[in-house]
Amino acid sequence: MMRHLIGAMMLANAAWAQGGPPSMGTPIRPFHVANYDLAVDLPETGKTIAGNAVLSVERLGPGDTLRLDLLDLTVTSVTLDGRTVGFVHDAGQLRIPVAATAARFTVAVRYGGAVTDGLIIGTDSAGRWMAFGDNWPNRARRWIPSIDHPSDKATVSWTVKAPSDRRVIANGSLLEETPLPTPRDPDGSAGRPVSWTITRWRESRPIPAYLMVIAAAPLVRYELGTTACGVAEFPGCVPQQLYVAPEQRHMAPGEFARAGDIVGFFGRLVGPFPYEKLSHLQSTTRFGGMENASAIFYDDKIFRRKGADAGLIAHETAHQWFGDAVTEREWGHLWLSEGFATYFSALYLGHAFGDTALVGHLRRDRDGLVKSANVATRPVIDSTQTNLMALLNDNSYQKGGWVLHMLRQEVGDSAFFGGIRDYWAAHKHATAVSDDLRAAVEKRAGRDLRWFFDQWLRRPGVADVTTSWRYDAAKHELHVVVEQGSRVAPYRLKLPVQVTDAAGATRTQVLEIGAQVRSERVIPLATAPSAVVVDPGVTVLGAFSAK
Repeated sequence: MMRHLIGAMMLANAAWAQGGPPSMGTPIRPFHVANYDLAVDLPETGKTIAGNAVLSVERLGPGDTLRLDLLDLTVTSVTLDGRTVGFVHDAGQLRIPVAATAARFTVAVRYGGAVTDGLIIGTDSAGRWMAFGDNWPNRARRWIPSIDHPSDKATVSWTVKAPSDRRVIANGSLLEETPLPTPRDPDGSAGRPVSWTITRWRESRPIPAYLMVIAAAPLVRYELGTTACGVAEFPGCVPQQLYVAPEQRHMAPGEFARAGDIVGFFGRLVGPFPYEKLSHLQSTTRFGGMENASAIFYDDKIFRRKGADAGLIAHETAHQWFGDAVTEREWGHLWLSEGFATYFSALYLGHAFGDTALVGHLRRDRDGLVKSANVATRPVIDSTQTNLMALLNDNSYQKGGWVLHMLRQEVGDSAFFGGIRDYWAAHKHATAVSDDLRAAVEKRAGRDLRWFFDQWLRRPGVADVTTSWRYDAAKHELHVVVEQGSRVAPYRLKLPVQVTDAAGATRTQVLEIGAQVRSERVIPLATAPSAVVVDPGVTVLGAFSAK
């Protein structure tokens, strides 16, 4: 998701206000939901919904109570394998007795009421009723009885009843759209001219609850074509669509004309696109963009101003691989989603617009990171932060992206991209933590990288580097001195130094710098240099100064 957010930090405490602070580790649960079959009746006006959630549950260990997350709404009945059972619903949890059940069982929950969050119901700028799922981080519980944690992934089916003038889009493949008969008065005269449609969608790949969404709005569909042929997990190519408000149809496709190139680029770089299709929707979301699996939602205001840019589209599309297909198992490892999307969108910009675009992106992010109080005081892997909205910060995004960039420099392109592909293939449609990535890259690189991950992910800050140099004419040596400031512990670095000789020829040498306050390295050089530039290609995360 992109963080030019709409009031996200003001909502920081609301994410878990009624359910207590979330678990930052991997919860130990005796049950796993394998599939959600969700039926939702939407209103013509207002915010009251009626729902029926049928959950296919697998027993993982001993336990006599299935605990589902559900806030605010009223549960009217629960059945267990077709039998009505008692339940307790309070403090944001629905507790269902399941002591005597088999290894696999089915729970059906009927519920309803006025939705206050998670499913955002309101009107657009033209006064038209609309509804959009907006679940991150753990707001699915506001309208879906669920295990609302990224460690539990499931397939999902949607059956949505909505007024026929609202187009319904959801995760996965469209199965059917069935118009219902228009109701009539008892005397046979036509009733109110309101017709209804049942729309069914099916996502066949497991996703966490925060990615399970529907949209219902008067949107216009624009076909972006079938793309990424040969790099799609499903047979054939990847169908892509753009949905916009009627008055924005003139903006289609805009930068979304790049959607096919973006999916193809990531497919070739990482692995096949993992879902049945990819839809891009003008929507109501508190984020600039939200990467719901196979159905990305973009903030309405972006379209009404100028339209989405290539960087935003690439960022949200990269999430289909990182965050969606491979999901961080614990909240503290959010960088595995946002850091990946940040770096891979930058890689796409480099692909589309040249290396200067990539370097410029990295430089701007580095300039911000060296000034960030958050980066200076908290690590990227933040297992103590219970305010989930507060994880949407420059550690998870920009520093996480920079860690990947430096890892690439550390091990080289072959080991880096090979390790990324291995990591993705091993954890696709499942979950991962940072050590899973480390193990995959270590195997490709053939060496231990624990120090690298500890240095950049598990301690706060960035490097603080001061450089100086002198030329020894008698020995034909360039002496480069690297001093690391006292504000942070010294870092182990690979520091490129570009040397230009008197004739204007340049060469770059990478200096291995240990975790020391002062290091001196010698570069053989026949004549005195005319210029010495440290880190010319922007590959090291640090604040640099020269004596």
